[in-house]
Amino acid sequence: MTPPLVVATGLSMRFARQDPPALDGITADIPAGRVTGLVGPDGAGKTTFIRLLAGLLHPTQGGLTVLGLDPVTRADAIHARIGYMPQKFGLYEDLSVAENLRLYAEVRGLPPDEEAETFRRLLDFTGLEQFTGRLAGRLSGGMKQKLGLACAMIRKPELLLLDEPSVGVDPISRRELWRMVKALAAQGIGVLWSTSYLDEAEACDHVLLFARGRMLFTGEPSELTGRVRGRVFQVRGIGGGRRAVLRRGLELRGVIDGVIQGRNVRFVLADGSSGLDLQALDAGPRATLDPVAPRFEDAFLDILGGGPGGVSVLARNMAPKQPGPEAVVEARGLTKRFGGFTAASGITFAIRQGEIFGLLGPNGAGKSTTFKMMCGLLRPSEGQALVDGLSLAACPGAARARIGYMSQKFSLYGTLSARQNLEFFSGIYGLTGARRRQAMQSMVDIFALGPHLGESADTLPLGFKQRLALACAVMHEPAVLFLDEPTSGVDPITRREFWTHINGMVERGVTIMITTHFMDEAEYCDRIALVYRGRTIAIGSPDELKDEARGPGAPDPSLEEAFIALVERSGPERDARTAA
Repeated sequence: MTPPLVVATGLSMRFARQDPPALDGITADIPAGRVTGLVGPDGAGKTTFIRLLAGLLHPTQGGLTVLGLDPVTRADAIHARIGYMPQKFGLYEDLSVAENLRLYAEVRGLPPDEEAETFRRLLDFTGLEQFTGRLAGRLSGGMKQKLGLACAMIRKPELLLLDEPSVGVDPISRRELWRMVKALAAQGIGVLWSTSYLDEAEACDHVLLFARGRMLFTGEPSELTGRVRGRVFQVRGIGGGRRAVLRRGLELRGVIDGVIQGRNVRFVLADGSSGLDLQALDAGPRATLDPVAPRFEDAFLDILGGGPGGVSVLARNMAPKQPGPEAVVEARGLTKRFGGFTAASGITFAIRQGEIFGLLGPNGAGKSTTFKMMCGLLRPSEGQALVDGLSLAACPGAARARIGYMSQKFSLYGTLSARQNLEFFSGIYGLTGARRRQAMQSMVDIFALGPHLGESADTLPLGFKQRLALACAVMHEPAVLFLDEPTSGVDPITRREFWTHINGMVERGVTIMITTHFMDEAEYCDRIALVYRGRTIAIGSPDELKDEARGPGAPDPSLEEAFIALVERSGPERDARTAA
């Protein structure tokens, strides 16, 4: 039997004596030829564990061997035999694909006579052979991750460490990354894949589940999923609003989790629960409660004690929005050209008040360009973006006063503290005096930012960074909220917290436009526009998009399957990702 590539025994890591341990008594093995998933909520210790394996940190106590070597004393020998792709992979964006590969070949000591064949193999493997001259900074998100993987594979490793490699990557690119990693495991390489996508964890051969530095579970994903069998139900035939049914259900005793799935609502019950009372949900006379197969995510939430409740304090404190025009947000023939390249062409849609409208598409398909035009961050080459009937081009100040904006990357000023970011954005949105002080304190209380007010935004844990960004975007109670991948990289519990607030705000009449690569999140949308090659290829509710993709080979497609099918029907997907 092949010995494990990694053996950790009682592994602990503490960064400061007065702080709780980042890792506390971890005992785990990582075998060769398998994909081991590393999952857990934000702050669970996943990145710390990976850095210990890579020899970048030294453990406080416990035993650790990597490839039979001690990473404290033999780090250089380990580095020569592993591949490591951190969360913020060190691509040089002003270098081309080929130049990045050459740089990493030199750093990793690849013999010059092996370069040509190695580059050919890696470019073919990742599908980047057409883009060797393109600057890394102009690659789409999925292509950047593939280049990162190629650089980590310059010298064929025995162990590959991947720290959330699919964050910000569309479903098609994620599937391609998985195909590549599975092929590597089939060659005998051991892979440790840290992820916040629990459908990815479900696809792993083995899973390590961390929480607060401790190991909660180790084993096959199906073993964990089995613990919630018989406790997962879907409410179908809902007569009223899905969001209200979800909110009421999450407040019931014995319900530990709930999510919207298109026109239905899915609930997970606590062990020993007496059941779910349909009457208490007030879901309408035709509503039914049907058992459904459990998912790994259901078991994940169960072992962590459940998700947040269904009531948003943020939304509860907001004044209800008065009825506005029939279309609160409109795109009228939006087109954007960059030189000879058309990133978006003739995009047209209208969003009603109190609606969640999703803008989805593969990396590089034009959705980010469209989103930025809708927010007033890019001036369209043709067409109009309207908010409450006001043109963002003709009346930018008046239109922007009605919106809030949260971006995954650019919402916060990293060198400013959390308090300074709140002060800055409250001023930008026109809050003054007592109203400003009250709004800031309300955000601090709602998002539990008090202990972090003096910390710079760049150093905040990801979950708190996203909470701060949302607080800055909504403290002026906008009528329209633009959310650009607001939960990218955060764990499922934090995502549910965000969606509790989003659903609550919509029930108060706020209109929301959102982009996301989580198809489970897209199920919350009332309608979705699917953008590909700069054009809208489908608009409809999540269930309508599934119906459009339904066929003999997919009689009951998931939203992710529908996304992929609709894109593939429109032509070869790889061609769409040639722009940033």
